[in-house]
Amino acid sequence: MPIPKLTSEQLASARHSATLARRARADFKDQVKTGKLRFAQALEKATADDVLGHLRVVDLLKCVPRIGDKRAERIMERLEIAPNRRVRGLGRLQIAALLEEFGDG
Repeated sequence: MPIPKLTSEQLASARHSATLARRARADFKDQVKTGKLRFAQALEKATADDVLGHLRVVDLLKCVPRIGDKRAERIMERLEIAPNRRVRGLGRLQIAALLEEFGDG
């Protein structure tokens, strides 16, 4: 299936939407990093929002204070969550395991 040709207006609109989505995800991650959102609140907000739901689980974990690359990777392996899994793709058991891991469940 060939890629559809978009008009310059459609391209500009798509760029603008993508920029807004990236900014929303960056602001969300910053709120988690600074502690304005607890992990349980962040997970609930991300599962309810389509834009935030595109965030990878590992990126959300790395926003939590004192969790870096290695610890996030170990948590993902232990909870059997694929490294490329997005927040919106988590199952109810995976969500429950994450909440239990962070003491919010």
